[in-house]
Amino acid sequence: MITWSRHSRVLLAAGLLPLCFLLVGCGSSSDESASAASNGTSSAVPDSVNALTDAEQQDGWQLLFDGQSLDGWRGFKRDSVPGGWTVENGAMHFTGEASSQDGSPPLTLITDSTYADFELRFEWKIEAEGNSGVMYRVSEQEELPYETGPEYQVLDNSTLEDDDTVHMSGSLYGLYAPSEDVTRPIGEYNDARIVVRGSHVEHWLNGTKLLEAEIGSDTWTKRVSDTKFANWPNFAQMDQGHIALQDHGHPVWYRDVKLRPLSQDAEM
Repeated sequence: MITWSRHSRVLLAAGLLPLCFLLVGCGSSSDESASAASNGTSSAVPDSVNALTDAEQQDGWQLLFDGQSLDGWRGFKRDSVPGGWTVENGAMHFTGEASSQDGSPPLTLITDSTYADFELRFEWKIEAEGNSGVMYRVSEQEELPYETGPEYQVLDNSTLEDDDTVHMSGSLYGLYAPSEDVTRPIGEYNDARIVVRGSHVEHWLNGTKLLEAEIGSDTWTKRVSDTKFANWPNFAQMDQGHIALQDHGHPVWYRDVKLRPLSQDAEM
């Protein structure tokens, strides 16, 4: 038997009690949706994500992630996908949790295939205080992926000091700072683009070109000499290599990962 309070009987007599229940239910649903959204698990994936248009296919674009599986990827110096990586709501998700395979080598994910000159596009988002990165032309001949592969930094910029620009999102990590901070709020996806053609490199974010660099130039050589990269003779020396998604111990999401091989004279 239901026991009604005096306040409930008044609302029931006025015909308002059902409305109260409805409002409470809606509020609860909204709270749950907001919580799910913050964890990257709620909103439907747009049809345009993890797919190629007819024009992209004609231009030679390749999907590196189909939105459903991690086929075509494996761990750095591993034969399979390491623990901590999964597919979540149409995204390649690193949980940030250590697995039974932690230690050396890291849980960084790499493509099965290697690439020389290319244009790479992807979307990324990260949690507050998070850190990750996308490396390219990575070789497995060294102990760690960043001993050969330059890195496109993925970061919550609020963790940095104001003058620490060479580690901002979109930077060529430790060497070239982005021209400006165009990152979207934490929890929103960012559109990234990397162009690598011969010695020329470009980093883009949300439609803005952040930087360009010439590997092996006087400027490049000077900057490398002032950093830890000077200790790694094979850093940025590979003519081709794997694309790598970095394990930095923080949750991160990548989706709509696509690549177009380029020739030396390709039009951009």
